[in-house]
Amino acid sequence: MIASLVNYINLIARVVEFTGVLIMFLGLLFALYKAILSIRNFTHGVYVEIRQAVGRSILLGLEVLIAADIMATVVTKPTLNSVLVLGFIVLIRTFLSLSLQVELEGRFPWQKKLITPEQKPPTTPINPS
Repeated sequence: MIASLVNYINLIARVVEFTGVLIMFLGLLFALYKAILSIRNFTHGVYVEIRQAVGRSILLGLEVLIAADIMATVVTKPTLNSVLVLGFIVLIRTFLSLSLQVELEGRFPWQKKLITPEQKPPTTPINPS
């Protein structure tokens, strides 16, 4: 019973890994498609948009791969070596995710988003009549 459960979880972990890689690949294809469509009027804004599309797909793919690594490690016998390897993998992928997010948004995730005057909702005075 337990052995078949371990096999199923390993299979699920492999499917999740494949899904993470597929997310990155499809995101790259989508960004290339957008680049080809806008080749005639390629501006800096288009470049930034394409770059952010690639970055977001890599970011999402890395998060899915972290989940797959955790699933694969949980079903094995937790030795000190396997836990350390998982820890280093998660640490490296988390650092990559954090770096990508800072690169895409220009701020750390825990920092407040800067609101420009154009983004502020209009304030109307309250007149108690």
